[in-house]
Amino acid sequence: MSAEKRVRELGIRLPQATPPAAAFVPWVRAGNLLFLSGHIAKKDGRPWTGQLGAGLGTDDGKKAARGVAVELLATLRAATGNLDKILRVVKVMVLVNSASHFTEQHLVANGASELFEEVFAERGSHARSAFGVAQIPLGACVEIEMIAEVE
Repeated sequence: MSAEKRVRELGIRLPQATPPAAAFVPWVRAGNLLFLSGHIAKKDGRPWTGQLGAGLGTDDGKKAARGVAVELLATLRAATGNLDKILRVVKVMVLVNSASHFTEQHLVANGASELFEEVFAERGSHARSAFGVAQIPLGACVEIEMIAEVE
């Protein structure tokens, strides 16, 4: 199935790819691999701030991760012109702004992983790492970067 068609069926409206806020580029292509820089969670157009386990719960984190995945899809489209050019989501790394006792980073990460599988089907299954970190730029609750294989 077409990833572009699947995005429409899911009712997802991809935003314009966000330009970087520092000295880096949003993506780099090396051969058939596309490396996407980290994208932070946003809520109402602003960084979604807070720590998981200290004011934010796992469900909040999962929603934040899904939102970041939508932003990553927008960047994939900007980089390739069409999501159907994505052959495989290879690797996803999820950083979760976590209180020291919070241990559900893997469940937060599912918010992104599940969306990639919904959009790309078996091509969306990927290797993944999920880490709890002390802080993310701008105080965001979640940051995600990814690697995709492209045509």
